[in-house]
Amino acid sequence: MLHVNPKMPARLDELEADLVDRRTRAEGWAGEIEGIDMTLTFLRAKRGYTQRRLRRPAVHLGIPVTSQASHRHSEPT
Repeated sequence: MLHVNPKMPARLDELEADLVDRRTRAEGWAGEIEGIDMTLTFLRAKRGYTQRRLRRPAVHLGIPVTSQASHRHSEPT
């Protein structure tokens, strides 16, 4: 499936417009229309996923510390 850079939602709009145009020109070609409809469904789902991702705040987990490393730092020098 298409992986979208969340900074490029306008590109998804361009792709959708192109697919809708191609669907209009494919009148009477049932197989072609079915394929375009499927692609449009996936594209719209991906756009929804991308929009949800943009609304989620980033989580900063920090740098993990192992028990050995934390033990070394607590010993007197």
